[in-house]
Amino acid sequence: MQLKSYWHDTAPRFSGGARGPVEGRYDVAVIGGGFTGLSAARSLAKAGLSVAVLEERHVGYGGSGRNGGHLNNGLAHSYPAAKEALGADRAKALYRAFDDAIDTIERIVAEEKIDCSFRRAGKLKLASKPEHLSGIAKNFEAVHSEVDPETALLSKEDLRGEIGSDAFHGAMLFKKSAMMHMGRFVHGLAEAADRHGAMIFEEAPVLDRTKTASGHLLTTPRGTLAAERVLLATGAYTSGPFSYFRRRVIPVGSFIIATRPLSPGEAEAVMPGNRTCVTSRNIGHYFRLSPDNRLIFGGRARFSAVSDATSDEKSGRILRENLAEIFPAFADIDIDYCWGGLVGMTKDRFPRAGEADGVYYAMGYSGHGAQLSTHLGTIMADVILGRDDRNPMKGVDWQAVPGHFGKPWFLPLVGLYYRALDRIQ
Repeated sequence: MQLKSYWHDTAPRFSGGARGPVEGRYDVAVIGGGFTGLSAARSLAKAGLSVAVLEERHVGYGGSGRNGGHLNNGLAHSYPAAKEALGADRAKALYRAFDDAIDTIERIVAEEKIDCSFRRAGKLKLASKPEHLSGIAKNFEAVHSEVDPETALLSKEDLRGEIGSDAFHGAMLFKKSAMMHMGRFVHGLAEAADRHGAMIFEEAPVLDRTKTASGHLLTTPRGTLAAERVLLATGAYTSGPFSYFRRRVIPVGSFIIATRPLSPGEAEAVMPGNRTCVTSRNIGHYFRLSPDNRLIFGGRARFSAVSDATSDEKSGRILRENLAEIFPAFADIDIDYCWGGLVGMTKDRFPRAGEADGVYYAMGYSGHGAQLSTHLGTIMADVILGRDDRNPMKGVDWQAVPGHFGKPWFLPLVGLYYRALDRIQ
């Protein structure tokens, strides 16, 4: 078992970018070389602005290369709960932003000819307990009638043609959802931004930021550059002089395993519908088949803000046990990859984008960033360019998390709480 991301290991490494010192003056500096930052840089450079991307490690190092590979429409919350929290108009706008996000990815893949196995697969929200199906049905009724008629409610019998497991009691099907190879997409997105003129500096973490009369000075170990405007796109991996955002985003570990490649017969038996799947527990799981027919299976596993070899391996052992509970025939299957990444959670689990503390930003995707991040990157590029502001979260208050200053000491307590809920609900 390799303790590395399947997406990283099976995609080309970006070989472009700026090799010299970090220096010069730019219209916009984008901090973060993942989906959000690279899509924004691509749009800004295409519009004729001078753009620098400052990435702490390598492009796609963080959440963009460490996720489960799902491009799911629908919200992290039930739609009725989102209406209660945000109001009906904004909840509908946010729901539709997830639909638009998948359209944006599909369009960029076509325009830039990115070979990333993009496919409209559909998503199943699976009821892990019989009593969970009523909540799923209530959400379906509201979604189907008000915002997304391309949904369906499936019975346990219907699932026999979708998933080779008796662990679930029905599901909601979101037909617009998709999947792709995340590593190949982020590589293609970086190449596109580079081709359109953005300067991409890898191994260039921002250590200091100074506001000036004409914008910002950003200092890295490779030098200092000046930028009129800054877009922060680092999410759970935010570091350096950005305490305003670190207090508002909680980094939570999410962990994933990938099996050996399955034979065609095994793949057909385990995932006949070949969709993305998420379960209904508070500490749930998500899974799908990879382009080479591996079963990619992930979940929270442990409530930790650390993703390293030790943490990932511990979580991988838990995920193997969870995999066997859902798919008993795979109890002893070889696991080829095990990796973890950090998810940037907000207190209310709604994303945020806008302008604060002197910079533009988009982050806080709360486990739904693979689909929304690319889209919000293009939206924030339009904001910077003075175009129509399509930000679905414009003007929503974003308070700091009490007692949180960057290291979430409270995560084990949160884990205990949600495990207790899963036992009684």
